Amino acid sequence: MDAKILLAKLFPAGCDVAFEGEFFHGTGESARGTVAIIGSIDAAPIGVELAFRMSDDVLRIVRDHPGRPILLLVDTQGQRLSRRDELLGINGYMAHLAKCLQLARSRGHKIIGLVYSEAVSGGFLASSLLADRCYALPEAQVRVMNLPAMSRITKIPLERLQELSKTSPVFAPGVRNYLRMGAVHALWEGDLAERLCEALDAPAGEGDMRRQWGEEREGRKLARAVAERVRHAAS
Repeated sequence: MDAKILLAKLFPAGCDVAFEGEFFHGTGESARGTVAIIGSIDAAPIGVELAFRMSDDVLRIVRDHPGRPILLLVDTQGQRLSRRDELLGINGYMAHLAKCLQLARSRGHKIIGLVYSEAVSGGFLASSLLADRCYALPEAQVRVMNLPAMSRITKIPLERLQELSKTSPVFAPGVRNYLRMGAVHALWEGDLAERLCEALDAPAGEGDMRRQWGEEREGRKLARAVAERVRHAAS
């Protein structure tokens, strides 16, 4: 979905958003009050500049608008794959973005992520996946690593991974598989302004529930139990 069409559906009462290349930011008026908006368009690769720009906007919101909810509308093909970005330390910039989002959360800002087009790899992991809850449109595309790349990294034959992906969402891309795993909390359909209000009304401070959601939806059956065993062993 085009970002401007999406914004009109999310904020029928109006929004004030500036587009600066692949980045956009501003505010929207919901039935629950003003919401800060940060996003990207055109499957933007997140390089050092975009990661730093997003981080700067998060810190500005924390400083100037205490407690204002933040809506992340990130359309990304993942981290920018360039020698320049690697030499400049793209991992550090993305970690900085993650820390800024955590700072905002610790200061009382509710953070909502919405995958409205494409969310891939590190660009997804360091943005909307770090929200209190990440949502998606049904037509969105979500993946961290495609099967050929997974095969090269894990040395598991591609044919075996393709077979596993038929029964296990862990090995398969697609928004509904990420819903089953708990990474995506719910799909937004129908009245998007109402879905946003429901997300704003959701309880805060419940912690990371993704392992529990994945277990309940039978997408990640062992993650919660294994994490609990590790936690108890460490204590």
